[in-house]
Amino acid sequence: MRRALELAAEAGEAGDVPVGAVVVDGSGAVIGEGRNLREPTHDPTAHAEVVALRRAAASVGSWHLAGCTLVVTLEPCVMCAGAVLQARVPRLVFGAWDEKAGAAGSVYDVVRDRRLPHRVEVVAGVEADAATALLRRFFTDRR
Repeated sequence: MRRALELAAEAGEAGDVPVGAVVVDGSGAVIGEGRNLREPTHDPTAHAEVVALRRAAASVGSWHLAGCTLVVTLEPCVMCAGAVLQARVPRLVFGAWDEKAGAAGSVYDVVRDRRLPHRVEVVAGVEADAATALLRRFFTDRR
């Protein structure tokens, strides 16, 4: 989570919402990382989670990320929750809850929906205070 928080801070400094993500393999090695890149790339799908999942898939040579964990500073949105399911990531760890658009237990629970063929273990609240502080600072500065 420390690396994800560093990436989130970088995103905030670059003018994007401060969210960072890393994908670790079964041994704990980082195989992909990302931060929000929507502003510099003008890409609405360039959320930290999607960027990290793409890089992880490229590094292992497969879209199938079984045995991996996605660690992200903010609860994933519906799009990112869908990407986690599509990549078959079995475990999601996140910091701050997203009470407006979260899809891992707050507003929606896409990653554990029993109607879908894959479900994800969720560990929430890891370094939540630090992740929340980055977000609050960012949005306070914008207002």
